[in-house]
Amino acid sequence: MKRGYLSEYFEGVAIKRLSAVEADQTRSNQHEYNATREMLAFLGRPSEATRLDTRFIYLSDEDDEPVFEDAFLTLYDSRENQAGRSAEYRFYFPTTRVSQLASQGDLLLIAKRRDGGLLVIIAEDGSSAASQLEWLFGFSEDTYPKFSVRAELENEQDRVGFAATFILESIGVAVTHKEETLLDTMLSRFGGKFPKTTEFSAFARETLAGVDPREDADAALMAWMEREEILFRTLERHLIAERLSKGFAADSIDDFVSFSLSVQNRRKSRVGYALENHLEVVFDSLGVKHKRGGFTENKSRPDFLFPGETAYHDPSFDESRLSMLAVKSTCKDRWRQALAEADRISTKHLLTLEAAISPNQTNEMKAKKLQLVVPSALHGTYNDSQRIWLMNVRGFADHALILQTTE
Repeated sequence: MKRGYLSEYFEGVAIKRLSAVEADQTRSNQHEYNATREMLAFLGRPSEATRLDTRFIYLSDEDDEPVFEDAFLTLYDSRENQAGRSAEYRFYFPTTRVSQLASQGDLLLIAKRRDGGLLVIIAEDGSSAASQLEWLFGFSEDTYPKFSVRAELENEQDRVGFAATFILESIGVAVTHKEETLLDTMLSRFGGKFPKTTEFSAFARETLAGVDPREDADAALMAWMEREEILFRTLERHLIAERLSKGFAADSIDDFVSFSLSVQNRRKSRVGYALENHLEVVFDSLGVKHKRGGFTENKSRPDFLFPGETAYHDPSFDESRLSMLAVKSTCKDRWRQALAEADRISTKHLLTLEAAISPNQTNEMKAKKLQLVVPSALHGTYNDSQRIWLMNVRGFADHALILQTTE
């Protein structure tokens, strides 16, 4: 096990595409996957049928939240009673909401966690979720008729960075990032509570004094976001532990639920605000004129308007010199919201920190005249044809600068 790498969370992982027999329960009642020798290396070879606690997960681009169900896999030797024949291990799986959603061609991933539990993840064929799992665990886009396996997850590609953290947490794997050396500073500065997002973002940037967006805008944005994420998790862990230590009254279940929801909601909203905060500093540093949160038609509010709201509402201002940037830490299907946010701007831009968005999604973005902007460090999570089309942060800033200086 190596801290900061996938091996900290998993002993091994196997991946394949579901066959018709494995996915279509009207064609087969076997409910089985064939195990391979490589899988047994990290799962073991039980001498008798063994039931393994398993969390089943279904992922698609249409649903904001995954489908979870806790059940089991049974690992057994199908030739146990056939003397003279070599063992042939299989997994039996029960009917779950996840198995009922599965289709032929979907991506199947079986992973053994460090705590001994299993994850069975089915990701819809062609979805960003499937692309992200392949990237996260270091598999190619090839079709897998049989399981492909990785058991040593300690290569450089297995380092758990910013993008990997979000994918892991989307499948229920809690990632631990902390910077305890700055905890006392944060408690003193913010009075033992969460500050406004603008204050916290500014603090995160202060702790990285050598980072300059004028030298490398893409690297600066990622460095600030990664630092803020670590600092936030450090402060959050302390404040949650402090609140839990006080306990909740026996009859105050509602208070506990409310507290839990507030934690979840803060996590979801904070990342988006942090991204906008740091982007605004990038634009200011590069001299890019903009309006954050300006209004357009029908009270729509693009995250950034270029060169500004006044120019946008001036009928005499050349439309070809207008631009907008929607900002979403992750896209899902929500990228389509940007299409209706500024009628005067024909080609819209959207910046995201989401890794490995599927070709299906990016092709649709192209067709809808939406240009995706992704920090350079994440371009490697996309395939070759996508990378040719992607724009990075500095590229977008230069685009906005050219528009504002064109007469």
